[in-house]
Amino acid sequence: MTKLKGFDFWQSTLNGARFVVAPMVDQSELAWRLLSRRHGAELCYTPMLHAQVFVRDANYRRDNLFSEVCPEDRPLITQFCANDPEVFVQAALLAQDYCDAIDLNLGCPQMIAKRGHYGVFLQDEWELLEKIIKLANEKISVPITCKIRVFEDMEKTVQYAQMLERAGCQLLTVHGRTKDQKGPLTGIASWEHIKAVRKTVSIPVFANGNIQHWSDVEQCLQETGVQGVMSAEGNLHNPALFEGRNPPVWEMAEEYLEVVKQYPPCTLSYVRAHLFKLWHHTLQIHQDLREQLAKVKNVEGLAQVSTQLRLRCQVEMAKAEELGQSQMGGLPFPHWICQPYVRPVPKNDVAGNDSQDLQTKKLRQKRVLEDTDGLADALSKNKMKKQARNPYKNFCNIQKPKYEKCEHCGNPKGNKCVFNLCRGCCKKKAFQDVADCTSHGLRFKTKAQKQKASEENEKSEEKGNEKSEEESDGGQKKGTSCTVIDPLPEIHLERHKQPGDVLQLERRT
Repeated sequence: MTKLKGFDFWQSTLNGARFVVAPMVDQSELAWRLLSRRHGAELCYTPMLHAQVFVRDANYRRDNLFSEVCPEDRPLITQFCANDPEVFVQAALLAQDYCDAIDLNLGCPQMIAKRGHYGVFLQDEWELLEKIIKLANEKISVPITCKIRVFEDMEKTVQYAQMLERAGCQLLTVHGRTKDQKGPLTGIASWEHIKAVRKTVSIPVFANGNIQHWSDVEQCLQETGVQGVMSAEGNLHNPALFEGRNPPVWEMAEEYLEVVKQYPPCTLSYVRAHLFKLWHHTLQIHQDLREQLAKVKNVEGLAQVSTQLRLRCQVEMAKAEELGQSQMGGLPFPHWICQPYVRPVPKNDVAGNDSQDLQTKKLRQKRVLEDTDGLADALSKNKMKKQARNPYKNFCNIQKPKYEKCEHCGNPKGNKCVFNLCRGCCKKKAFQDVADCTSHGLRFKTKAQKQKASEENEKSEEKGNEKSEEESDGGQKKGTSCTVIDPLPEIHLERHKQPGDVLQLERRT
């Protein structure tokens, strides 16, 4: 079957999807995707998967993709982060039968992506990206798509998108924020950048950023001319966003919990995180239930807390109706209605105000590492909490022991490992060489020797049993020859019935 490309792929395979649920780590799992599809979403992405771990770990593949196969969950795009062409292709080959396309993540701005050198931190390495997409496009049976962030320079963003299209990208999702727009500095996404990309490429484009309400969806489609709109935060706070309505929170929470029970297993931390997002505004008021929601140990407990929140909200609704008062509290809707959480926008610099410029620059700069002499004053709040739990906790980088790295993967190696490797690499090496490593508690050689000795013992026992059987067979043959001779005296006795002959015979015998 010929692999579809560009608009043919979008129209035929993706059914011309316009409303898209974004790939979200630990959040866009099967249960949440199914809930979103019930309420208007036409295309969903899996959470971002690590290509190297996906290739190496069968359990990771099973838990994050293979066990989530569901006919209702299509069309579906699987997203990987990767910085090696061969690894990305291997992961895509393993996943291609379970999805409709493979997406390369070029938009994750988090620190873990910086340490792992993937996501948006590859956006300046055009040669590498071109190689990854070209190789994948040649080897894989499903289309390759990409999700990117923009550069501040609009022209460079356009050239970046054109390069990805030439390499073989069949659908491009553009997040209208730069690499540095995250956390408190998230700000507003630039639809102008997205519009410029859409005008210059000949493949479908999805827009991502600033999608909080249904009106944002309609406005984005009109202003940018894109084929589809992707939502992440807006979808987490209101799964019915693409239906154009804002239902009561408990309606979405209860339906989600039903889907979780219908399609197990679902990690408890994912379910808890979704309920925290849905009930975000209500939990600011009912702090006691917030603590309960954080402590319960199973889905039934989460459902009970959600029910308590519903009952409290219904009491508040009844009181508000009696008194004729609104319960907005500075929000567009009452707190029990699904609505987005909008981060406060950082104040713009005021020209001519040097003191304010200096303060904003300090806020935007990263903290410089303090000297170890002032360690007590330099500890962050998180470190101070850890120190309260463990007074002997050492936060000084100089005093911390420096671990030697594994020769194969770079993880800390075992101090007494016979191969100078970490446990994972040592296990593979010891298994291949049939060797022992006492440092990691591996006994492949010892087990092999024991097995060999037991086999030899079994063989010797079998030989001994055979010999004893032969000897017993020989004894039975001798016994039969005696029985032939024994009746002779009786014959003589029968022949010589006379008394004198008998005495004579007895002397003879």
